[in-house]
Amino acid sequence: MSLTLREASTAGSNDFDPSALLREAAMFYGLFLRGHSVEALREDIDVPRALVEKWLRTRRYEPELRDTMRRVYVYRKQVLAIFDELVTHEKRRPRVQ
Repeated sequence: MSLTLREASTAGSNDFDPSALLREAAMFYGLFLRGHSVEALREDIDVPRALVEKWLRTRRYEPELRDTMRRVYVYRKQVLAIFDELVTHEKRRPRVQ
């Protein structure tokens, strides 16, 4: 089963809270500001596509659970994109000395 962004983003869109994305990205950004490694945080945020595809290939899961897995994948990718933008902005910000 192939996972597309459009399928995942429209599945279960009725219960979507856009502020949750920002809160979660901000939490990881706070960890970055406290000295945690950017790469380690990216690994914590991201869900590898290969893992999601493995989940979706498993036939023992109900279709509703597969939809949830797709939404989780898209959600985590969106959190990662927001986090990356925050980190990029922070690195470009001039430092006061």
